Amino acid sequence: MSTYHTLLRDCPATVIPAGDRVKLPTGLNVFITQSLGGNVTVRTDQGLFRIAREDVDAIQDYRATESAANPAAAEKFSEQAVWDALKLCFDPEIPVNIVDLGLIYDLAIEETASGQHTVQVKMTLTAPGCGMGPVIAEDARSKIAALPTVEKAEVHIVWDPQWAPQMISAHGRKALGLE
Repeated sequence: MSTYHTLLRDCPATVIPAGDRVKLPTGLNVFITQSLGGNVTVRTDQGLFRIAREDVDAIQDYRATESAANPAAAEKFSEQAVWDALKLCFDPEIPVNIVDLGLIYDLAIEETASGQHTVQVKMTLTAPGCGMGPVIAEDARSKIAALPTVEKAEVHIVWDPQWAPQMISAHGRKALGLE
């Protein structure tokens, strides 16, 4: 889905790859380069930006090809539901989810005394200087937190071991045309 659209209102966005928050002005023409996980990556004369799923209604004539909601949230809680939620998170520059990119290093689930769950995730990024890291981590945290019976979700960015392209899954390699 790569087409030009006009913004119908001022729209909050995140600068890629810096991670800075900005407002894109009403009337700006944007070129959609990626629409995954409910978020949209757009290109303008000023560069690349990520528009969060809650603001995609600002894009004229844009119709999401996938639900902006977290489909995993309707499932019964399980470790697989957490993995499924993480697979809905994308680096806005790479059309492969963070699981298949090999960015998830650890997933720990504990049941609380009240029967709820706490979920801890350790993830990395493809590059240490990526300003989008906190944005991607928050996207993952919010999707996990939306799962039933999750009392607390935390996503921590770690750098050891350093990420390498060999960590990409076979599915991810195929999607990127590496196989």
